[in-house]
Amino acid sequence: MKTPLLYDFDFTEFAARIKSWGEPKYRGKQIWEGIYKNLWLKPDEFSNLPKSLREKMGELLTFDVLKPVQIQESKDGDTQKTLYELHDGQKIETVVMHYEREEGQDRNTVCISTQVGCGMGCKFCATGQMGFKRQLSSGEIVAQVIYAARHLQDIGENLTNVVVMGMGEPFHNYDETLKALARLNDADGFAFGARRFTISTVGLVPMIWKFAEENLQYNLAISLHAADDDLRSSMLPINDKHPINKLLEACRHYVDTTHRQITFEWALIEGVNDTPEQAFILARKLKGLLCHVNAIPLNPTRGYHGRGAGSDRAKIFKDALEEQGISCSIRAHRGIDIQAGCGQLASRN
Repeated sequence: MKTPLLYDFDFTEFAARIKSWGEPKYRGKQIWEGIYKNLWLKPDEFSNLPKSLREKMGELLTFDVLKPVQIQESKDGDTQKTLYELHDGQKIETVVMHYEREEGQDRNTVCISTQVGCGMGCKFCATGQMGFKRQLSSGEIVAQVIYAARHLQDIGENLTNVVVMGMGEPFHNYDETLKALARLNDADGFAFGARRFTISTVGLVPMIWKFAEENLQYNLAISLHAADDDLRSSMLPINDKHPINKLLEACRHYVDTTHRQITFEWALIEGVNDTPEQAFILARKLKGLLCHVNAIPLNPTRGYHGRGAGSDRAKIFKDALEEQGISCSIRAHRGIDIQAGCGQLASRN
C-alpha cells in the first residue's frame, strides 16, 4: 500500500496532512465534510475544490479502501451482503439489513467486521472456522459504514444503526474499533449517535472492564450461548480462559459503572442449550442484572452440525426465562439464503 487510507485519520491528523500539501487550513475542513457529511467516495465528487487539489487527493490518498467483489441480495430483498477485497487481497463481508416498522421510520442496520477471520474459534461460527488472518485498521472499519450509508442514500434511505457483529472479535482489535466508532460519532463529521452503535464481544473479560471505564454510550452485547462452563467451553474455547462467573462479574461492573442495559446473545441449538434447565440456570446467574437475552435459532454453517431450535422449543426457552423475571426476545432469521445471518460470515466468493 503506497498511500494512506482515506478513513485512517481523525480530523486533527487529516487537517495537518492537507496543510502539509501547502493547502490553506480551511481546505481540511472542506474535504472532511465532503467525506463524512456528503459521503463523497471519489476525488471527482468534490466539486467545491479546484481540479489541482482533487488530483492531488487522488495521488496522495487511497480512496478505494474497499473493493466490492460480490454483492448478494436475499430473496425477500431485506438483506444485502457485500464481499469486499482489501488493499492486500484479503477479504471481509459486510451486511445491510432493512427492517420495516408499522409506525415511524424504517430501520436500516449495517453489520460490520473488525478483523479478517477470527481467533476465538467458536465452533458454530463460520468466521471462527476460518481462523484469524489480520486486524482491520480503523479506516477499514469506518469505510464499511460509509459505503453502506452511501448505498442507502443513493436509494433514498438512511442508515439508522451500526452493529459491530460481523467478522472478528471487536475487543481483540479494541483500539482500532474504538477509534473507528469515535470517528463515526464525531459531531463535526459523520455525527452518528453513540446509542445507535452496538458492540458484540465473545467475552474478553479484561477488555469489558476496560470498556466499562471508558463510560461510553455504545450498546454492549455479550455472546454467551450457555449457562454452565462445561457446555460453554465445548462451544466457545475462550470460556476456558474467561469462565462464566468471571465474565458476569465484569458485566455487573459494566452495568454498575455505565447504568446501561447489557444484552446477552444466545444461539439456540436444538437439544443443546435450548432446554428449560439451561434457562433456569441462566436466570439464576443473571438475577438482579440489568440485562436482556436476545435469542435466535442457530444459523447453519459448514463446519458445525448442530441444528437451530424450532419455534416451539424457542418459545419454551423464552417462557422459562421470563417466568424467572429475565427479559427475552426471539429474533427471526435474516439473510440465511445468502449466508448473511449471525455466525455465517466468512471470506469466500
